[in-house]
Amino acid sequence: MFGLAGILALIVGSLWGGSACRKFCGDTVSDVISFVEAQKIVIGGCQPVAPILVDCQSMSGRVVAQDVVATEFIPPFANTAVDGFAVRAQDVTTAGVELEVLGVIGAGHVASYEIGAGQAARIMTGAPMPRGADAVVMIEDATELSATRVRCNKAAKTGDGIREIGEDVCAGDVVFKSGEVINAAGIGVLASINARKVLSYPKLRVAMLSTGDELVTDGSELKPGQIRESNLTMLAEMISATGCEVINLGIVADDEAMLENKLREVATKCDAIVTSGGVGQGDFDVVKIVLSRIAEMNWMQMAIKPAKPFAFGKFKTSDARVIPIFGLPGNPVSSMISFEMLARPSLRKMMGHTKNLTRPIVRAIVDAPMKRKQDGKIHFMRVFGEFADDGRLHVRDTGPQGSHQLAATSQANGLAIVPDGQGLQSGAEVDVMLLG
Repeated sequence: MFGLAGILALIVGSLWGGSACRKFCGDTVSDVISFVEAQKIVIGGCQPVAPILVDCQSMSGRVVAQDVVATEFIPPFANTAVDGFAVRAQDVTTAGVELEVLGVIGAGHVASYEIGAGQAARIMTGAPMPRGADAVVMIEDATELSATRVRCNKAAKTGDGIREIGEDVCAGDVVFKSGEVINAAGIGVLASINARKVLSYPKLRVAMLSTGDELVTDGSELKPGQIRESNLTMLAEMISATGCEVINLGIVADDEAMLENKLREVATKCDAIVTSGGVGQGDFDVVKIVLSRIAEMNWMQMAIKPAKPFAFGKFKTSDARVIPIFGLPGNPVSSMISFEMLARPSLRKMMGHTKNLTRPIVRAIVDAPMKRKQDGKIHFMRVFGEFADDGRLHVRDTGPQGSHQLAATSQANGLAIVPDGQGLQSGAEVDVMLLG
């Protein structure tokens, strides 16, 4: 259903049945559930935002919300694809024919004369074909004898070197279907058919915040018990790379009223909220207390490692909008993986994407043992992969796999989806999600 879910369903098989639920702070909190079920709850709980008209120059990476139909032909007139001489093919049936040159036609200029028997015109790439001419002899295949005389060293056929009207796009053609993503070439197409405004899904505005009295952000010397903030710095880049605008609220103070006011205010300016920290079952911090009070929250424990805890909720604004809330765990690797696996595809869905919500998954060869303990969970192991001479992707882990060990994770370009058990030996195959 959501790309990765189908593959993981095969891995999980029948290990995980339905999940029981109980109450926490007035909201739903699940017992341990499968990752597939978590995807259904989170991604299935997000809907595309309302489309808007966007300038074609700003369409890169955006999803078209309705078919784009061409109202003009591309090219709008028959023109030359090469520099050379516009001729009548019937005059140049053999090499060595000499013709009278009537003039020079540059791009953007229309000849006032017609090409008759035994005549030609010097013509530049992109210039309209003169009346009477039906072929172009390339400059490399001609010898200019004088300003008014040319020898054609190669025979010509009707249509040689000519771009016909509508050869690329015809008026009435659907150039982009609803749901397609526009790339750089697509922007060029939009400009070429004069589609100045396009109905598309907007880039999301995503607010993010983190918790923790131990976090230091100002570069000052660390005091006992303090660590430097890294999650927001990392998540800001990940959110931005997803195609969203970041609203960074920073580290929240342990003040319920202040936090509630901040969340209510930012909800009027954003389309989604991402928090980091305070989603574990034993955490009763200010974020959990406030979110449980102002939003409908689902506090989950997933059968995966890392990133077991995750929270998903919906906050209803005064103007009846529904703002999804993604509560990521505080450990940096867990935060990264839960964003990658749950928040990122949800944000993409909200921006109109219907295909490739998750990143590509390929089958890879394990080059070195991947050890793990049997614990009833799927492990997402950080790996570095390269394509070898056999044409297959070969992977090995990047080092320590702890949920707090971000340095080793920074070397990874993939996540190996390792099923429950004792791990994988060299030569085994494994599904790998490509991060690059």
